[in-house]
Amino acid sequence: MGMDVTSVLNQLNSAQEQAVTSDKKHLLVLAGAGSGKTRVLVHRIAWKIQVDNVSPYGILAVTFTNKAAREMRERIDNLLGMSLRGMWVGTFHGLAHRLLKAHWRDAKLPENFQILDSDDQLRLVKRVMRAMDLDEQRWPPKQAQWWINGQKDEGLRAAHIQESGDPFMATMLRIYRQYELLCEQLGVIDFAELLLRVLELWRNNPEVLGHYQQRFGHILVDEFQDTNVVQYAWLRLLAGKNSDVTAVGDDDQSIYAWRGARPENLMQLQEDFPSLEIVKLEQNYRSTGRILGAANKLIDNNPHLIPKTLWSELGPGDPLRFITSENEDTECERVVNEIIDMRLKRRCKYSDFAVLYRGNYQAKLVEIKLQTQSIPYEITGGQSFYAKTEIKDVMAYLRLVINTDDDNALLRIINTPRRQIGPTTLERLGDYANKRGLSMYAAIDEVALSASMPANNLERLKAFKSWITGVQKNIYSGNPIAAVNEMLSDADYLGWLHQNASSDPVAQKRWDNVNFLLAQLTQALKIDQHDEPNKNGDSAIENAISK
Repeated sequence: MGMDVTSVLNQLNSAQEQAVTSDKKHLLVLAGAGSGKTRVLVHRIAWKIQVDNVSPYGILAVTFTNKAAREMRERIDNLLGMSLRGMWVGTFHGLAHRLLKAHWRDAKLPENFQILDSDDQLRLVKRVMRAMDLDEQRWPPKQAQWWINGQKDEGLRAAHIQESGDPFMATMLRIYRQYELLCEQLGVIDFAELLLRVLELWRNNPEVLGHYQQRFGHILVDEFQDTNVVQYAWLRLLAGKNSDVTAVGDDDQSIYAWRGARPENLMQLQEDFPSLEIVKLEQNYRSTGRILGAANKLIDNNPHLIPKTLWSELGPGDPLRFITSENEDTECERVVNEIIDMRLKRRCKYSDFAVLYRGNYQAKLVEIKLQTQSIPYEITGGQSFYAKTEIKDVMAYLRLVINTDDDNALLRIINTPRRQIGPTTLERLGDYANKRGLSMYAAIDEVALSASMPANNLERLKAFKSWITGVQKNIYSGNPIAAVNEMLSDADYLGWLHQNASSDPVAQKRWDNVNFLLAQLTQALKIDQHDEPNKNGDSAIENAISK
């Protein structure tokens, strides 16, 4: 059984309750960070269904991520105690796809149209540019892809854009025209096209638009500050004159201007819906007073559309410290040392700490510093540096060189790159090794193994083992990192990356990750040389890898 929505109102603060229960036709909830906007949005939907007797199938709820859509649906189901599978809750792109699948003919699409992901779209742009004989060095395909998507986010087809004397604009426009033609020939659309195509579907088919305007009498939009031109036009057209609109947003949290987001849409909303009521959620439930005080001071420097001030009942909290570092290496080292220091002084657990960074590219150095100190961690919302394919490959090579009994490492890299050692050969080698109680590496030299496989397959295994032995000698007798580089060069690992990557930039990025790993190993080796000699006789490279 779900709970009675009216019974949980006492769990809301006065501003949240006002937003949930408002009977105004149009509502803007200006929700500061950590002020419970998702709770308000979910409760407002439940209020409309349970108290205002609105059909759940007459509600359209729009979010910006699939995760947010799933969370919203689950919370509504839990609140009402029933499944609302037929309710339209989703992202702009997800809902647009659903509409186009239902109205493909009116949208002038083939019934089984395909959606291009970013990599597929880039390949198509490159194809167009090759046909136009454009130099990719002078005209980078990614730049053309970004420009095309930017025009679509503004609601502009190639036919809508005026010719100009600007050579760059003229070239981009030529690419856009040919790209549109090729997409039409192939029956494919990209992500930006999803929204533009639905906007055109409604504009060109009043009966289709009328059907959805009548159906969705209540439209609720999350993260409204991140809507772009097409998304706002989409919502404005669907709302028409009769639908109720609830928008939740905060211009101070708009960070997607580079993707076409227009926080000014919050102001446009007030112009288009003059009866709009504004409710401000200013109580923050996540942070203490000092954090909010600092945040408010910074936010005061922003050009405000609608002013607000966050506050908290969680007390002042610890003083804030601002630390500057010479470079990213010392910055990450300082972060790790702070964790160690606070854990010892305050008896904290590792799970009490969170390390935030601006972009996923910064995570790898943080990870390496944490591993150096044997601090356990979990990456949230991104892939661990050590989980990347190329890093696992190189580490597997090093693990096998250091410990030839590591069968998992051998199986990972014996055909990376390809060495014409097939799965049947490896299966026979594994069976033989198991029977003799040996590692697969040691079993290669066993005389009796020749009875298990053809001679040419055995020769390939022996050649691989001989090569690893040579790598071991180089690593243990000279400069270990130079030896690792030579090993990867001998294996033509970079060439193999180019063969298996979706594009050259992807392969180069993976190779850059390998070089970053080797640079960190070099640093660890330098540190190791200043340490006391290892009592177990381990090599410097073993110590570096273990760190």
